[in-house]
Amino acid sequence: MRRTTAVRVGLSALLVLGSLTGAGTALSTAAATPGPDSSAPSAKLVSTLGRDLGLTEGQAKARLRQEAAAMKLAPKAERAAGKAFGGSWFDAETGKLVVGVTSQQQAEAVRTTGATARTVRHTAKELDAVKARLDAKAGKKAAPAGVSSWRVDPKAGSVVISVRRGSEGDAAVRAFVGAAKDQAKRAGSIPVTVEKTAAQAPTTLAAGTVGGDPYYTGNVRCSIGFSVQGGFVTAGHCSGAGASVNGWDGSYVGNFQGSSFPGNDYAWVSVGSGWWTVPVVLGWGTVPDALVRGSAEAPVGASICRSGSTTHWHCGTVLAKNETVNYSQGAVYQMTKTNVCAEGGDSGGSFISGDQAQGVTSGGWGNCSSGGETWFQPVNEILSTYGLRLHTA
Repeated sequence: MRRTTAVRVGLSALLVLGSLTGAGTALSTAAATPGPDSSAPSAKLVSTLGRDLGLTEGQAKARLRQEAAAMKLAPKAERAAGKAFGGSWFDAETGKLVVGVTSQQQAEAVRTTGATARTVRHTAKELDAVKARLDAKAGKKAAPAGVSSWRVDPKAGSVVISVRRGSEGDAAVRAFVGAAKDQAKRAGSIPVTVEKTAAQAPTTLAAGTVGGDPYYTGNVRCSIGFSVQGGFVTAGHCSGAGASVNGWDGSYVGNFQGSSFPGNDYAWVSVGSGWWTVPVVLGWGTVPDALVRGSAEAPVGASICRSGSTTHWHCGTVLAKNETVNYSQGAVYQMTKTNVCAEGGDSGGSFISGDQAQGVTSGGWGNCSSGGETWFQPVNEILSTYGLRLHTA
């Protein structure tokens, strides 16, 4: 950003403007940064989390501490589970990380790490293999519009297909679900369940050029995700490689150096011409601007917050990982689903848990008046794909 606008730098343009990540497959750790910091959360963050999750101040503080501990413990607990690993999630009632295991011997090993072990029938690898077959099928032929998304649910031990309300009777939807169940049966009687979701189809969250604290490419407004060395990461549907980017003040920032959509929904933009990067996510006055200290992945069930140029700062929880989202432009894989609201122009913005970068906003349904769900692309996958290093405090 131009130095003549230095006062605004602490509030916006180069800040990470968006939130959340997490994928269901192993990601390269070379680009990831150190784990959660033990610094106390701000009073405003505690207040906002309490507002959005219905928690008292004491409950919000306790939950943030518990989630930070769970994020730190998760890699160790997964290693302890070994080949018997059946996925993991955060249990808000107990405040503990729960790890599914198919072996009693490995369950004992998991307990020694401090995590809770729960016996499950199928490993994460087995569940992921069924989902991968659905992904491959959708890659060859678009999934029916009545199918919103599909994912692995480690807590339920099944593959879950989300079908839009009113579309349950569509022949194409029934055929898609039937084929999925046949594949799962052949793979070892893997459960496939169907859930009804909103009648609205998921859409990406780009927007026309309106006010806010965005970046612009052509007539599209999106939000900055996270600063990396040399630029920032954002959503791939915002533009393609080579596209020019202007900042909130209209000045030239840089160009898209890489972009992928659909299939993935990520991109990275170079920064120059008087702009620079800072390891910050904008709090928009709702909470203090958040320093980014790493990219440890939050488990399913953990709280998470999102920052974006349209709806600013909102919080919720991680609902699922490794979910395939069926946009009209094509399927996008390995997404993380949350119940944090978002609207047009929030695309590319940051998802953050505590001080840990999670991912960049992709799309969703609903809005921040009536609620909805939003998906993000995990940040560690983006860093690994492009060989980038997260800018941390």
